[in-house]
Amino acid sequence: MDESNMFKFLTSLFRKKADSVDSFLMYPEGKRYYRETHSIRRANIDEDAIKIINRLNKFRYKAYLVGGGVRDLLMGKRPKDFDIVTSATPNQIKRIFNNCRIIGKRFKIVHIIFKGKIIEVSTFRSLPEHRLEKHKAENDYLIKRDNSFGTAKEDAARRDFTINSLFYDPKNDSILDYVGGFEDIQKKIVRVIGDPDISFKEDPVRMLRAVKFSVLLGLDIEKKTKLAIKKNRLELEKSSTARLLEEYNKMFRTWKTSIIFEGLAENHLLDVLFKEPADKLKKTDPEWREHFMDTPLGKRLAVTDKLLSAREEMTPAIFYSLIFYDIVKDLYENDRGHLAHNIKESLQPVFERMGIPKREQDNLVKIFISQPRFHVTDDEKERQNSFFKKKDYFYDAFMVYKIVAISENNEAAVQTAFFWEISLRQRPKPDSHQFGQQNRKKEGNKKRPPRKKHRDRRGNGNQNQTNQEGNSSGSEDSKGFVSENKNEESNPENF
Repeated sequence: MDESNMFKFLTSLFRKKADSVDSFLMYPEGKRYYRETHSIRRANIDEDAIKIINRLNKFRYKAYLVGGGVRDLLMGKRPKDFDIVTSATPNQIKRIFNNCRIIGKRFKIVHIIFKGKIIEVSTFRSLPEHRLEKHKAENDYLIKRDNSFGTAKEDAARRDFTINSLFYDPKNDSILDYVGGFEDIQKKIVRVIGDPDISFKEDPVRMLRAVKFSVLLGLDIEKKTKLAIKKNRLELEKSSTARLLEEYNKMFRTWKTSIIFEGLAENHLLDVLFKEPADKLKKTDPEWREHFMDTPLGKRLAVTDKLLSAREEMTPAIFYSLIFYDIVKDLYENDRGHLAHNIKESLQPVFERMGIPKREQDNLVKIFISQPRFHVTDDEKERQNSFFKKKDYFYDAFMVYKIVAISENNEAAVQTAFFWEISLRQRPKPDSHQFGQQNRKKEGNKKRPPRKKHRDRRGNGNQNQTNQEGNSSGSEDSKGFVSENKNEESNPENF
């Protein structure tokens, strides 16, 4: 093929790809909403995020705020974080910023580290190849890698929902919209970009996220999207268990787990995600989906949300115990001598299917095995109870007992829980159960006296001090990294 024909071939190929991308977009050229038509103001945006965008622009790269941060600002909510998307590749970003690291396999992104926080920067990505092909086997839709770089319009087209696909450009305070997300926010609609059947096959976790957005943001799921969720719900069985556990842990921190579960039940997803607990609900009430909040599980989660909103400390183990409680409940009435064995045997298939880590499995089993011990309150058992209170799983086990008692309106059990709670407040709760709350008395508020400086006789005093400061700073960044819970499979569409 000569040079002229090669040029024609490449031009034709590029045009076909552009046409395919445009078919996903409401505004192929992009629609701009300027300051007078939207509610985003620079004062509400993280200054460091603006600095990153300005620096990328300085090196002639396009860069925008994207995703949940833009969505939340438009809805009058305070964003949890500010994510950035750019035309610069991860390696190009790393050459511009010293304080960054490249992470991830499925989504290669860059973490730019500031003191006490991390800002995510990702590169524009193209649509998955099968979206550009007319014929593709259904089992090939699932995205396993996503590192093909693209343009801004391609990046918008490949995202999950229209409300998460808006770009904010601080250069002129404008919102760039390719998919109609601005209008959907005004209409309060959750809508998939493109064909929802294909979208949910690419990433089944999007179905869970659609329900979560609907509940947390007060939005309606668009009709085609809702029908596709019911049709493709079994695709969730192909999802990474690690990603699902990450989504569950996010739900548990919302104070609205009960109504998210109600939405999952209504959309037939609870049967897939939490199959065994849902089977228990079906046996007692075939119509459980229509009144989930009146089921034992719905009541337990509602009590938990109420306690969490009142600043009670909750851990994921407490939530999982409450979700699985109906699986083991009947075992307490049977032979107590084999309780531990029977509980392990009942929960093992659930643990394996859901991919719950071994350490957490052991902790959950201990929580369930210990439930009958809360009925022992007499003085003769005081020494035994004192030993029990020192166990690292005691707080979680107690909260499960208390929540079940309240949800079942069991006055005797509530009184017993009150007895235990008095003694519980006389001892500090273990650090492992702190759930980001600051409601306990702070210790050591007095300022520490300055440490005496000793002259380094070898003349390296200043150098040592500099190294110590550098290590301290590095440690602080590391803590910030951990606290942000950004793992290597982090998805830029995350809520």
